[in-house]
Amino acid sequence: MLADGEIVGDGSWNLTIYVTDLNEKRTMVVKGDMHIGGVMLKLTESFGKEFKKDWSDHALWWPTRNKWLSRPKHTLDQYGVHADAALHFTPMHKPLRIQLPDLRFIDCKIDFSIDTFSAVIQLCKNLGIRHSEELSLCYPLEASHLKQNYQNLKEAKRIKNTQAPDTNTFIAATRGSSNSLDRSNGPCPATPPPPRSLSATPVASQQNGTLRRYGHHIYSTQSDGSSDGGYCGTPPRAASMDALDSLAELSLADSPIEPDSQSRESLLSPKSLLERARMNVGWLDSSLSIMEQYVREWDTLQLRFKFYSFFDLTPRAQDAPRLNQLYQQARWQILNQEVNCTEEEMMLFAALQLQIELQTLAGGSAEAADGYGASAGNASAPEDEIDAALCELQAQLEGGPPARQDITHVPELAGYLKYLRPKRFTLKAYKRGWISCRDGVLRIHGSQEAAARGEPPSCAVELRGAEVTPDAHPASGRYSIKLEVPSEDSMHEMWLKCENEDQYAEWVAACRLGSRGRSLADAQFASEAGSVRALLALQRPRPAAALSAHALPHNLQPENYLAPRYLKKLKSKFTQRLLESHANVKDLPLLEAKLQYIKTWQNLADYGQTLFVVRFMGHKKDEIIGIANNRIMRLDPHTGDHIKTWRFSNMKAWNVNWEIKHMMVQFEEDNIIFSVQSADCKVVHEFIGGYIFLSMRSKDANQTLDVELFHKLTGGWT
Repeated sequence: MLADGEIVGDGSWNLTIYVTDLNEKRTMVVKGDMHIGGVMLKLTESFGKEFKKDWSDHALWWPTRNKWLSRPKHTLDQYGVHADAALHFTPMHKPLRIQLPDLRFIDCKIDFSIDTFSAVIQLCKNLGIRHSEELSLCYPLEASHLKQNYQNLKEAKRIKNTQAPDTNTFIAATRGSSNSLDRSNGPCPATPPPPRSLSATPVASQQNGTLRRYGHHIYSTQSDGSSDGGYCGTPPRAASMDALDSLAELSLADSPIEPDSQSRESLLSPKSLLERARMNVGWLDSSLSIMEQYVREWDTLQLRFKFYSFFDLTPRAQDAPRLNQLYQQARWQILNQEVNCTEEEMMLFAALQLQIELQTLAGGSAEAADGYGASAGNASAPEDEIDAALCELQAQLEGGPPARQDITHVPELAGYLKYLRPKRFTLKAYKRGWISCRDGVLRIHGSQEAAARGEPPSCAVELRGAEVTPDAHPASGRYSIKLEVPSEDSMHEMWLKCENEDQYAEWVAACRLGSRGRSLADAQFASEAGSVRALLALQRPRPAAALSAHALPHNLQPENYLAPRYLKKLKSKFTQRLLESHANVKDLPLLEAKLQYIKTWQNLADYGQTLFVVRFMGHKKDEIIGIANNRIMRLDPHTGDHIKTWRFSNMKAWNVNWEIKHMMVQFEEDNIIFSVQSADCKVVHEFIGGYIFLSMRSKDANQTLDVELFHKLTGGWT
């Protein structure tokens, strides 16, 4: 039977497809058993010679289901596509604005159809950043997002995109929902916006040398008037889109001395642990595509180092982009008080920053960039890597402890120290005692003679699982170590006070090894103590400054070098203090200075703790957990003290109950169950699985990134 020239009654039906490149709808007669690849082929053939082009980068997107029909061998029936479905035929690679860790913005094309983890791998490859598994993308946050808990920003973004076109308000925040990150000012304009410069090469401003800002342009509705797509038709700038395909001319080994004022003002400074925890709501789901998380063309995302487990950090030229971006992220964390540091550490950071700026202005960064290009383009790169590896091995061997003749001897560290075990509602003073450390256990005796006679210790402390917080102030001669020791229900606090730097360095190293379940026989003891001594030496100011204030190439503004908490105290004497601290690092070349900055950052007490607001099962108040590269910590929301620590080495399993959004982590000693209040529970699951994945990396030069294993560990079995 024929009706209007079409066969009906044979199971065929009309499918409407919106072609974004042509800004028009096409209707096709299809059947449920037609493959997706066949649908796209039939669609492109219907364009005829008038619109002949390469359509290989296009795919079908289903807006109402928020998913790609990415498997060409699957049929319409297998995907559940029926006559009421409205599909889009759109490019998989789309323009996106990315903010780098150094706060610059770049415009690039990213594959919106693959999972975010794979998209970041491709992006980092184009940018020349090694070990892309350490980075991820996140939504940019605003100050209002730190004031209360949000759980699902991408869902709020979807709600915002489907609202009335003239809306410009945030979604009301309730538990289980969030306000939107979309900065759209309305629908897609009737006349497209003026074309912007889309060169992949950074466009320098004559005033400050930063990348030129184009502003935020996010268009949240389609050209055809519907609101389920979330993007516009092709604007007239499409002719210059090819410029986004390559980032080869963009070097990330250099950064402007100062970012533009708008980028600086957009930085968030958390005022409490709760606000720090709420900053982790913006991470994208690594297992979903960017498009599935309601990101659209020309939206802005941030590229950041997500996992604080950095592999093979060495000052090699080919790693210059990675070192620079990591230094920049550490720098802004410190200046924005995302991590705390002492006054001496703050001045060391300022001195290293000054040295990096001086080396950059002197052309040190240009040499690093040239070296990076040369190593990437000639056959000498492998030889350079081998030489560097041999030098590193030689340094490790020379710095290791001497070989012991008696392999049955268990080394011991002992000496007179002052110790304090604070108790609630009582004032206790430091006591002096003979303290020994052997096999990860601290033993306290009244005297050396009592220990030699074999008398039982007055106190024995198991270090395994303890939190070790160094607290050194070389200027005042105070060298203390804070220990938070696990017990059945909580962490007990204990303080050790050392007499000098050498004693302090050895005891910090011994406590750190003991907390990881290692003894003093470990080869890392000498190197750990050596790194503590080196860091203390850098914090000791030299009265004879290497530079004079008149020799500085620019006026020093304290706010560019100091965290706000130290501005008032150090502002009047800042220049002199900075020059005295700079004398310790004046001979460091550029990459060495950046690496030293990173190492100093890694030695901070708060380093590497990703915080979340959670609610433990059976409790009515919000608490905070911190996830580091080897443990989960339960923290006091007000003081930051450790209530309990669970090591990954004792973890048996971790999973999520997706129906009630509860996270359960099983350890050998107990299980913990909690709901995440300040982010989606998938984010916490991904951090745990991600750190397990990163710990499995080896120094095999031929190792390839096991993407499948990453998703297996972080996917949550969804």
